[in-house]
Amino acid sequence: MIVVFLLVLWWKKRTQRKFSNPELLEKLAPNSSTFKSSLKLLMLLLGIAFLVISLVNPKMGSKLQTVKREGVDIVFALDVSKSMLAEDIAPNRLEKAKQIISKIIDQLGSDRIGIIIYAGNAYPLLPITTDHAAANMFLQNANPDMVSSQGTAINEALELAKTYYNNDDQTNRFLIIISDGEDHQEETKQVAQNLNNEGVKIFTIGVGTERGGPIPMYLNNDMIGYKKDNQGETVITKRMPEVLQEIADVAKGNYIDGNVTENPVKIMADIIANAEKNEFETKQFSDYKDQFQWFLGIGIIFLLFDIFLFDKKTKWVRKVDLFNEEKTKK
Repeated sequence: MIVVFLLVLWWKKRTQRKFSNPELLEKLAPNSSTFKSSLKLLMLLLGIAFLVISLVNPKMGSKLQTVKREGVDIVFALDVSKSMLAEDIAPNRLEKAKQIISKIIDQLGSDRIGIIIYAGNAYPLLPITTDHAAANMFLQNANPDMVSSQGTAINEALELAKTYYNNDDQTNRFLIIISDGEDHQEETKQVAQNLNNEGVKIFTIGVGTERGGPIPMYLNNDMIGYKKDNQGETVITKRMPEVLQEIADVAKGNYIDGNVTENPVKIMADIIANAEKNEFETKQFSDYKDQFQWFLGIGIIFLLFDIFLFDKKTKWVRKVDLFNEEKTKK
């Protein structure tokens, strides 16, 4: 802006010299002032500078604040075996299970959560965290293709869950298993008992109907038929609530019917809300006060000065005679 101002000033002087000599110009425009033009430019530049500083939002003064987080540890074990694709409940068992987990997460406060997926093997999908948004994001991507072998090995999910509870002072630990109940391992109850001895309460949520339904098979997201056994008969997968009930019983938890989404969501939300909370995270951070308003105010004042200043000379400008304009004339 200064360069532009100097170029315009040079152009004006050059054009004026072509028009007339300096003595005649003084008579034609006696009140013209380079000083006033420079002063207006200075006010404009200062105004813009302070407005820019206010946009940066300077912060001054600080105080330490301590934030405490309390909650419980909750690990979800989601069955992603092929049987969970059965559509005996809409849209299918797996999507129903995801809906239940997502709605339970939405009901939580500062509780820590983790997610395990399992079929023939168990895999960590999300380590224990307070980031509920990340949990929902990872949850939506869970599918049978994420596990290398098919089957339903609940005991492997139980063993993996042991590694999730990394806070020895946490008195309330929950493991929520969402499955259709098909289990191909015999030692599941014993593993559940061992986990409960370590202070983990296991709740099981069953999805699917006891009447059951066929297992759809997909190729490139297109359904190509239903799973068949060695005799060519269509396989019918059924929910087995007795397996889930036994696991919950030995681990001092409850079995919950999950075919109606709101039912397990409300029950688990109430249980977790009434559980004793442990402090698991304390943070201190500096809180700075915004100071942009001062710079904004000063910038506006300078812009107002620029607006109300005239380019012509005034009496006080003649007295100041900063650029020796009056002496030069004499």
